[in-house]
Amino acid sequence: MKIVKLIIISLAILIGINEIKAQVVNSVSSLNDDSDAPEIFFEKKVHDYGDIKKGSDGTCEFIFINTGKEPLILSNVQSSCGCTVPTWPKEPVLAGKSAVIKVVYDTKRIGIISKTITVTSNAKTSPIVLSIKGVIRDKY
Repeated sequence: MKIVKLIIISLAILIGINEIKAQVVNSVSSLNDDSDAPEIFFEKKVHDYGDIKKGSDGTCEFIFINTGKEPLILSNVQSSCGCTVPTWPKEPVLAGKSAVIKVVYDTKRIGIISKTITVTSNAKTSPIVLSIKGVIRDKY
């Protein structure tokens, strides 16, 4: 009987959390319904390193353009792992202008690369998830 109660309580908590998340997402989406709001367009959303040698340069760039009418502000750019370090412009990107998010991956680890970078901004479409992939080999 205790197990059934525990399962019911757990399900109720999960349903409550999902409801709260849905309300937050809807609130954020409604903030960006302005037709003049900035829009972010990435030339690419995935960077494929392919096969690279251990210790090689793990730097890549994601170029984006503000295709909206208002200044674009990147409030946060966060990677899914500490081995992936993004840097981004802290100043507003004016309408029609482009900028770069630079990502450095630590290539000292052998194996498959599959990481994401989440870009949060004041754009109509936010957040946007970028990704890097590839394989690091010890020997070529």
